[in-house]
Amino acid sequence: MRIIIAGAGEVGFHLAKLLSYEAQEITLIDTDKERLSYADTHLDIRVLRGDATSIQVLQDADVDGSDLVIGVTASETTNLTLCVLAKQLGCKRTMARISNTEFMDNRELIRFEQLGIDELISPERLAATEIQLMLNQSAFNDTYQFEEGLLTMFGVILPKTAPFVGKMVKEAARIFPELNFMPIALQRKGTQFTLIPRGDTVFKEGDQVYFITSDKGVEELYKLSGMQKQDIKNVMILGGSKVGYKTARDLCNKKFNLKVIEKNKEKAFDIADELPHALVINGDGRNVELLEEESLESMDAFIAVTGNSETNIMSCLVAKSKKIKKTIALVENMDYFQLSHSIGVDTLINKKLLAANSIFRYIRKGEVLALTRLNNLNAEILEFEVKASSLVNGEIIRELNFPREASIGGVIRNGEGIIALGDFRIAEGDKVVVCCLPKAIARIEKLFL
Repeated sequence: MRIIIAGAGEVGFHLAKLLSYEAQEITLIDTDKERLSYADTHLDIRVLRGDATSIQVLQDADVDGSDLVIGVTASETTNLTLCVLAKQLGCKRTMARISNTEFMDNRELIRFEQLGIDELISPERLAATEIQLMLNQSAFNDTYQFEEGLLTMFGVILPKTAPFVGKMVKEAARIFPELNFMPIALQRKGTQFTLIPRGDTVFKEGDQVYFITSDKGVEELYKLSGMQKQDIKNVMILGGSKVGYKTARDLCNKKFNLKVIEKNKEKAFDIADELPHALVINGDGRNVELLEEESLESMDAFIAVTGNSETNIMSCLVAKSKKIKKTIALVENMDYFQLSHSIGVDTLINKKLLAANSIFRYIRKGEVLALTRLNNLNAEILEFEVKASSLVNGEIIRELNFPREASIGGVIRNGEGIIALGDFRIAEGDKVVVCCLPKAIARIEKLFL
């Protein structure tokens, strides 16, 4: 596939990185010389300096022979204009990153396809959806659902009390023979190194472990990880940004008790007018006294979504010190994202990363059914549908030549989530969830596609 990406910021770079693993033909366009040279030295792609809305630049990028043009610059106008131009110049499909969610709400009214824009993506909306999912699974710090919850991925930090700490994966499997979950990735405390667990991998206290579980295994996993399922009702949101407002609106609709703290007086009044069921406070969330006055300690969850990553992290740490069950911080900086495990905040959300993963999933639609990047881990989770021609069709898992850098987490068959062990035979039509390190993606795809 020939793909043109406009915008070499974090969304564009991460997307180009994901796609370059698959040997796609990528051209990255940006006006910033430094960003381009960084991408050029780190990725196997073509870079082009210039304005993405310039017809000459698009012609230089061979837009007429391209399969997809993606606009992910910081400017919504640039992204929309680019898509319109690219379509006129002969590109097959286009996609634009937007920040105004009104466009998404009125897709029926304004037929964007007729304008030349096939797909819209809103990082803010994705972040608000992600926050809600995190609140539903409060004990876990990272979750992702496959096929509407038939299989779910959970991330959890193992406490000392977890019964399988100090045991190998195969020992834990013997102790819990009715297993409805499978460990698929692991990161040791204080390291940045991702392991794909095998039978001889030992669980240690403080490990960040990711499990795939069927709907039957959720309760088991709570018990075994030493976690309690916590009801979340009272939520405090710091920051009335687009993400904050959208999250607040959605939570109000679901009857949560909500407090929103917003520094800007006008914005605070606007939110109060639009959300009559939420208590909106005009004040600075960095002021610990204010948080205490607003009875922070009585909250079940604290969500910090201001425009400043450091403020978000620090206020979440204050909330954590008050024994709040769930803290979620929005961070812009990818480097912080890598450190969430050691910072002490339950969950970090990066809307750019969410956007890049969502676009990647769209590109691979039909081949890869779902994809998510593990929070702070260098691993991807992919969902494939087994075709008649797939190499894995009819094979037993343990007999597959499966790379060590990957593992099968579970299988969805006939509307049921199954935790597939070594003696499981894969069949046509199965939806298989695989966790793998980036370098193994290409080998995994050969087995399924």
